[in-house]
Amino acid sequence: MDKPAAAETEAPAAPSEEATAYGAADQSKKPRARIRVRHFARAKRESIRITGLTSYDYLSAKIFDDAGIDFLLVGDSAGNTVFGYDTTLPVTVEELMPLTAAVARAAERALVVADMPFGSYEAGSQEALHNATRFMKEAGAHAVKLEGGERVAKQIRRIVDAGIPVLAHIGYTPQSEHGLGGHVIQGRGGEGLEQLLRDARAVEEAGAFAVVIEMVPSDAAAAVTREVGIPTISVGAGPECDGQLLVWTDWAGFSTGRTPRFVKQYAQIGQTLRDAAVEFQNDVRSGAYPAPEHEYDQG
Repeated sequence: MDKPAAAETEAPAAPSEEATAYGAADQSKKPRARIRVRHFARAKRESIRITGLTSYDYLSAKIFDDAGIDFLLVGDSAGNTVFGYDTTLPVTVEELMPLTAAVARAAERALVVADMPFGSYEAGSQEALHNATRFMKEAGAHAVKLEGGERVAKQIRRIVDAGIPVLAHIGYTPQSEHGLGGHVIQGRGGEGLEQLLRDARAVEEAGAFAVVIEMVPSDAAAAVTREVGIPTISVGAGPECDGQLLVWTDWAGFSTGRTPRFVKQYAQIGQTLRDAAVEFQNDVRSGAYPAPEHEYDQG
């Protein structure tokens, strides 16, 4: 979503929020304005690619925010990356609340989106609004995310009507993995594409400000991107969407499981940490650490 700032005049006025929200990740240009949902709409109009990463703690959120990432998703993927569950299904609102609060405290520019975990919105609109409100009031989130298309349109509308921005999520929805038959690509064939389009239209009409599309063929995601007026965010849905979202531990080489095919690895942090831990252990056992320079004087 970054965009070069306009050329300065001889006596430049203080930058407006609209002008600075797209500023480059240059520390000399801070403070930069908070990304708002209207910036997502502008990005769609002006073909500015949106960037998103998951985050579950203050330190990673601070780094990603400083780097200029547009939105941070406190995903229920924390079930795998933080809590060690096999799936996202056991994750609760209570578990995500402190993670969301930590990310929200760190983010000065990025939009912070809290994932609504399985069981927090399926029972109906009132339950969905109650839990969405908790994420906003108690954890400081700026928006919430719900999985599902047509089936959760009423919940999305109720939350949006209360003034809470909603990021929708269609295609492969991990919370429905048992109903979908596992990690199965969605949107294939004529019927699959039609359902994807119906879901996209439904969440747009319900008021979602953007929609995540996960694990669908690129041509299907491109069709949705052309069809709807809200930004589409790809998670393994190809390059034709309006933005890209990844689980940060996947692209950073910080996970112990299988890396999805659609992920490009930009670092190998897991191996770096392991090597550092081995070196630390060796230094302690050999007596090389602590050395004299690590000791306090009697003074």
